[in-house]
Amino acid sequence: MFQWVGATVLPSTISRKRDTEKLAMSNAANEQNARAWDALAKRQAALAKPASDEEFANPLKTVDPLGWLGPSIANTRVLCLAAGGGRQSALYASAGAEVTVVDISSEMLALDRQVAAQRNLRVRAIQASMDELSMLVDREFDIVIHPVSTCYVANVQAVFAEVARVTRPGGLYISQHKSPSSLQTALRPSDGSYKILEPYYREGPLNAEEPCRIREAGTLEFLHRWEELLGGICRAGFVMEDLVEPMHADGAADVGTFGHRSRYVAPYVRVKSRRISAGNPPLVFATD
Repeated sequence: MFQWVGATVLPSTISRKRDTEKLAMSNAANEQNARAWDALAKRQAALAKPASDEEFANPLKTVDPLGWLGPSIANTRVLCLAAGGGRQSALYASAGAEVTVVDISSEMLALDRQVAAQRNLRVRAIQASMDELSMLVDREFDIVIHPVSTCYVANVQAVFAEVARVTRPGGLYISQHKSPSSLQTALRPSDGSYKILEPYYREGPLNAEEPCRIREAGTLEFLHRWEELLGGICRAGFVMEDLVEPMHADGAADVGTFGHRSRYVAPYVRVKSRRISAGNPPLVFATD
């Protein structure tokens, strides 16, 4: 029991209040990030540029350089989640997949529709937040592709729960995330080193930073711990099959640049996970 002066407040009341506050914060973040990405798309920022002719020459190799998806994705049902901008959806559709792209930004989705029309591709575009996919049916997709974007939602577990719901058993979930250690770390070096500025255990959005390669202009971002990212994927009903940290370090880069900073802290992590059936027994490994 919690005691306030002159009143007794039950734990359930505290919990409901916190849930209401988290929902309000989540809604505010969605609204701000939708406006931010609309603006980024309108000014053709780096992450809002459609795929190039060179990328379309071999679309599957472009989107899957590690070969996680196998030799062909023809006729597979692919969800490109939080992936508007005219690149991901068009390349997967060009590789033969049946593509649905979901994004919170109407302007980013406009680019998907534009590229699809120009290249005579079939792409279904839906405006929605990645943590609320009620318009999609259970087990609808064979593959879910999720570029860097979980940093824009307050509750990442809600995202993984929705991804699990719409992925068929045995289906793949390929996701990329901003590394929590990178989000903790200063963008520029001080006294010859990159210092940790943000606490690892924290609530609420990150402090605003100057727009750069790893912090997009006008967005509201959240730091999600490793247990929330990797543990969250597993708890949602996936098993992880592989994990890489895409290489961005550049030994010749000038001090303070993205390439130089990436020598000290990896900016991203890419994860390959597979959906398991709810009735599957735990895996048992033989030992000597």
